Amino acid sequence: MPGTKRTARGVFGGLAGLVGLSAVAGVLVTATVTPAIAVSGAAATSAIDMFDNLPSVLDIEKLMLPSTIIVTNPETGEQSELAKFYDQNRSPVNFDQVAPVLYDAILSSEDPRYYQHGGVDLIGTTRAMLSNLQGGGETQGGSSISQQYVKNVLVQRCEANASATEELTEAQVLANCWTEATTAQGAEGVQRKLQEMRYAISLEQKYSKNEILLGYLNIANFGGTNYGIDAASRYYFGVSAADLSLSQAATLAGMVQNPNTYRIDKPGGSIFDKDGNGYNKAADGVIDDIDTAQFGPLKQLLDQGKITQEQYAAAADPYSATKGRQLYVLSRLLSDGKITQEQYEAAVIEPITPSINAPTVGCAAAGSRAYFCQYVKNTILSDPAFGEEPIDRVRNLQRGGLTVYITMDPRLQAVSDQAMAERVPTSVEGWTGPETGRLGSATVSIDNRDGRILAMSQNTLFSEDASLAEDPNYSSLVYAGDSVTGKSGGFNVGSTFKLFTLIDWLEKGHSVNETLNGVNRVFPRMTNSCEGDWVNTTGDKIGNFGGVGGFVGTPMRFTATSLNSGYLAMAEKLDLCDIGKVATRMGVTRGDGTEIKMQFANNVIGDANISPVAMAGAYGTVANNGVYCQPKVIDRVVDSDGQDRALPERSCTQVLDPTVAAAAALALQGVMNGGTGGGGNPGNAPVLGKTGTHEEYQSWLVESSTNVATAAWVGNSTGQGDIFRRSANGSQISNIRYALARTVQFSANAMYGGNPFSRDYGQLTRQVLSDLPNVVGLSVDQARSRLVNAGFSVNVGDPVDGAESEGIITRQDPGAGRVAGGLTVTIYPSNGQGVGIPDVAGQPYDVARNTLNGQGFGNVSPGTCTADGSLNGNERRATGTSPGAGSVVNRNSAISLNFSARQCG
Repeated sequence: MPGTKRTARGVFGGLAGLVGLSAVAGVLVTATVTPAIAVSGAAATSAIDMFDNLPSVLDIEKLMLPSTIIVTNPETGEQSELAKFYDQNRSPVNFDQVAPVLYDAILSSEDPRYYQHGGVDLIGTTRAMLSNLQGGGETQGGSSISQQYVKNVLVQRCEANASATEELTEAQVLANCWTEATTAQGAEGVQRKLQEMRYAISLEQKYSKNEILLGYLNIANFGGTNYGIDAASRYYFGVSAADLSLSQAATLAGMVQNPNTYRIDKPGGSIFDKDGNGYNKAADGVIDDIDTAQFGPLKQLLDQGKITQEQYAAAADPYSATKGRQLYVLSRLLSDGKITQEQYEAAVIEPITPSINAPTVGCAAAGSRAYFCQYVKNTILSDPAFGEEPIDRVRNLQRGGLTVYITMDPRLQAVSDQAMAERVPTSVEGWTGPETGRLGSATVSIDNRDGRILAMSQNTLFSEDASLAEDPNYSSLVYAGDSVTGKSGGFNVGSTFKLFTLIDWLEKGHSVNETLNGVNRVFPRMTNSCEGDWVNTTGDKIGNFGGVGGFVGTPMRFTATSLNSGYLAMAEKLDLCDIGKVATRMGVTRGDGTEIKMQFANNVIGDANISPVAMAGAYGTVANNGVYCQPKVIDRVVDSDGQDRALPERSCTQVLDPTVAAAAALALQGVMNGGTGGGGNPGNAPVLGKTGTHEEYQSWLVESSTNVATAAWVGNSTGQGDIFRRSANGSQISNIRYALARTVQFSANAMYGGNPFSRDYGQLTRQVLSDLPNVVGLSVDQARSRLVNAGFSVNVGDPVDGAESEGIITRQDPGAGRVAGGLTVTIYPSNGQGVGIPDVAGQPYDVARNTLNGQGFGNVSPGTCTADGSLNGNERRATGTSPGAGSVVNRNSAISLNFSARQCG
């Protein structure tokens, strides 16, 4: 409180100011009433000089207005409010939207000569100045409505630029704006009054009385964050300013003198303490007694027997200070003849009965849609379209009166929210693993054709209350977003990241039907033109899901089965750097906003943290024939003047060749049609998609029709709870993603449709011929390795007779040459019992027989005889064998020795 003692110098300084004020006031009042009258004298001249040195023009800046987020139903066109943001809850009204009784109440209690003076009420101002010069308390009022309007404009200007300092919190700075404008004493108070007068008179020369009065009622504070008569009426009584009763109007009119004392949402009122924090005045003993002078009318009715003691007590409590102020306003109305005695007495005995209708503020009021709301809010606070500096964006949101129309489809949002509520609890307890996990889940659906985010849901309850930070059921983070739009870092995406290797594979001209070795093995090296080649210095082998060994196959099959080793085999033939560039081109960054960098082999199978929004956008790009549309949540922004504002920059760009997108879509359809994603196929439109898991901690399903993409993530928001060993709502946590994505995508397809994917694959689905090597003469292991590395499957047949040592391949089927890639080659090892039949043709029969016997063939018998007249007598000559020369057979095999003779038989 200001000191009560005053020095002689202070008194004389104040008196000098009073003389100046009086002279100036006289000049100004005379000038505004009878401009032709001349004023002279040294005092007047000095006062006029003093007055002329003060600024004369007060620019009336825009009111601080709430910003509103609006949702539109695309089917009906119906619009609804999702959330409001404000520093000052205000709903400006026109002159005829205020009850006449409120105007009467304000003028009778605050400025009864309002329509007679020219902006300055000389009588009231002089009285206030005399009181201030005497000291002993806060500055007296005496300001006209015009001066009070000036004061509020100056306060708002101060508040509009208020920000925390090293010494003061923002709340303290805001409190100081009011204090400095209303409680200056002595010469400083005189100076403030003079400035108010100068501005007030200037205003009255520019605006009508009604315009100034309405401006005052729209800007004035009515306690807390309630500003303007309409917002106050709705907050305290649940009615518009046009529907106020006499009792309500008198209560609100009395409130403007000291809003936080007379507010009626806190019995006893509240003010700011020295730290800028609100507190209850009655509880702190600031208001101890009822002002008997103000309560005189009520006491008089009690003494006259017109009301009972109970009525008296009910009328006075619990808002005793406010009731006293209301009674003063009512008495002024009665004195001015603006209400009758009956109206007066009825209002006097009527208790103040607030009906508090707290306005929704912030995203918490949006319920299950709060996370979509928060994503919008974070977009506004981070995008330069809403202000160059962060503080500018905050002020535009909190004070700029923006109307923000967002992309949410409330129909799909309702489906998404319900699916989340039914499938995923807000938390689970007792997860296994090295740490206790915190269950998290998010779904997001995006229109591929324009990037509009249609729905976004999350399993937790929204709260920005720091005291709930450790409660796993609550979060303020938007899991669907990244570090900017969600204050979240994204999550390990697992095999959904294989999309970018598939795209790079196709862009390099490879076919989805090209065969390569997907058997799990040690991959020694991968090319990386950005970071330097990755070299497997430890000899580690990256496993497949479920421990499967892998197989020789094609990208079509690797994709459908999500085979890690198959994709590593693809990446081995590519450049890791290029895979990362594909992700960047398709709008994907890490959750912290940094670019994807491919440094290690395990990056291929998706260990990066990425947001669901980014992944949905990437898969939507494939479904949209290679056109990537940057995700957006804002359709339109209108400022407080009804003018459209520039939107955050978003665009759609062809980032993939359509044939590449079509071939990728073909492979990804295999995932949803019999592959790992089949459980998530909604069945009412063609969809592509990909599943993903990261260790035992995260699970994903991203799917898309031609028109809408949906990403569903279920896993650990923090920690490492095992999603394969715990269930929630009757399902293994790792499997919940299927039902989530299927339910949301089904509704998206029903609402937005979906067409068959393009079949223009170019050459990217061609059957690729491969060189089949000759493995005869190799060991079984050598032959298998050579064939597998060449992209063939291998079947080892039973040992056969062969001239080679036992175990050496003696035959293969098919033989070496150019064949279709991926064929199964059967190799036959030798049993070591095979002998090659020598060529004995032309030898005498007996010599030939001995030759065969010498090679180990003991079962040689005469074969076919051919007559040859050139031979003599009994001469016989060998003509060949059966099996023929060169055949490898078992030594015990029967050999027929064919011959010729002069005469057969």
